[in-house]
Amino acid sequence: MSITVEDLSVSLGGHPVLFDAGMELRSGELLGLIGPNGSGKSTLIRAVLGLQKRDSGKICIDDRDRDAYGRRELARQLAYLPQDHTVHWPMSVEATVALGREPHLGPFGRRSAADREIVERVMRETDVGAFKGRSVRTLSAGERARVLLARAIAVQAPYLLADEPTAALDPRHQLTVMKLLQGHTRQGVGTLVVVHDLALAAQFCDRVCLLHEGRIMAAGRPEDVLNDDNIAAAYGVETVRIRVGDASLIVPVSVKVT
Repeated sequence: MSITVEDLSVSLGGHPVLFDAGMELRSGELLGLIGPNGSGKSTLIRAVLGLQKRDSGKICIDDRDRDAYGRRELARQLAYLPQDHTVHWPMSVEATVALGREPHLGPFGRRSAADREIVERVMRETDVGAFKGRSVRTLSAGERARVLLARAIAVQAPYLLADEPTAALDPRHQLTVMKLLQGHTRQGVGTLVVVHDLALAAQFCDRVCLLHEGRIMAAGRPEDVLNDDNIAAAYGVETVRIRVGDASLIVPVSVKVT
């Protein structure tokens, strides 16, 4: 089971931003979308979700054209964690996480005992149950990030698409969010995540797709894609690598002079 993208091209405001992009997200894998700012990462995710119109190309979910899915059916297939962690309504943590069950509600919109059990379990897994009665707007950035991730996990969709879930978080909370995504993936979910930190991508992702100027520049295992030549070509920087236990830290040290 997988999501496949073939020859995807997208324009924004009349300007092409993705060119003939192709990728595959498999069940049970954590796939990282990496690349410099403006390379098309968020646009690719939004196109898969149907939030961004495409110029051309094909998107299939489990060998079925994405456009063949109804809106509610698609919402049960694809969970989405957007880039913006802003919460505009003073809802409780529990009520916010419970929003993840909306695609599964019946005609009267009432949550079942099974829905409530899923919400409780997901709050335990993401360690937000201790403040489930608090307003999300009173939480720290790290706590709020876990709550919104819990909402996405509560959908119990076979695929989860996360757009920069570690943005604006300190290193501890970055690791926490990535570990939660990795643990959820190990339950058989296909997870696509936009990551800017190359060390996080190398540590947690099973495969990565490197986008550069709207094209897939390289795809494969992190150790194969994140080589010095690819990083220099895509990001315009030179790096050093530091081994810390089993992890390899990729540290930019200078701007590459061309």
